[in-house]
Amino acid sequence: MWILLAITGLWAFSFSLIGVYLAGQVDSWFSVLMRISLAMLVFLPFIKFKQTPWPLALKLMAIGACQLGIMYGFYYQSFLHLSVPEVLLFTVMTPIYIAVINDLLEKRFNPGFIISALVAVAGAVSIRYQGIDEGFIQGFLLVQGANLSFGLGQVAYKRLMAKTEVKLPQLTLFGWFFIGAFLVVLPCFLALGNIEQLPSTPTQWGILVYLGIVASGFGYFAWNKGATLVNVGALAVANNLLIPAGILVNVLFWNRDADITRLAIGGGIIIAALYLNEWFVKRQDAKTA
Repeated sequence: MWILLAITGLWAFSFSLIGVYLAGQVDSWFSVLMRISLAMLVFLPFIKFKQTPWPLALKLMAIGACQLGIMYGFYYQSFLHLSVPEVLLFTVMTPIYIAVINDLLEKRFNPGFIISALVAVAGAVSIRYQGIDEGFIQGFLLVQGANLSFGLGQVAYKRLMAKTEVKLPQLTLFGWFFIGAFLVVLPCFLALGNIEQLPSTPTQWGILVYLGIVASGFGYFAWNKGATLVNVGALAVANNLLIPAGILVNVLFWNRDADITRLAIGGGIIIAALYLNEWFVKRQDAKTA
């Protein structure tokens, strides 16, 4: 669990760095391509190409394509419609998606998850009840697309590593994860990217290098490794520790004019959805025990 806590502290700054210095200034697809390319280059030297079975490599690439490639596509676009605290709060749905995905794979379903999700949505709406427009709705849905992709990737990686019989260190396998993400992002940048909106300042280039090598490269490797060492419930909870950490960093350093009262009310409702979700999970576990 300590690995997940350490990466939570690392990632707490990423949201604000993207929202303040990159969103709306640097093409989102270029930002994503830069992050994934740098992370991939970090791990390529460790890959044991001849010793890795192709079925395992393809599965890792598919997980990377989903958890990073597709997720980042949704995630960066959401900053064009939402503030950093809103993006953070709306990631609260990730644990619900993790629980739902895991239950579906275990061939069981708890309808309480739907109730929890609806309560979380109510909390999201309360944050911007006077400003619900098409952009807000689009931003919220983009975050949910990112949440679903990120949650699916975590569950898939955890299950794959638990079942694989290949005795190779995860460090030698993780490069495939970034290759899969790269194969998704590169064509997206070529088709949708805006080459007239590339980084224009040393600060923007420096942030992209940091996000690529440290936050994405080291961060995702450590996070996914940590995910293999805890149960699904602990993994779901760890996903939401990032919310208060990220908001605290954003408000203290960059967004001191944020409507704290509205954030607190909406955040409280969203946190209540989390506790409701936990209650449903424990109730279901008790029935199946």
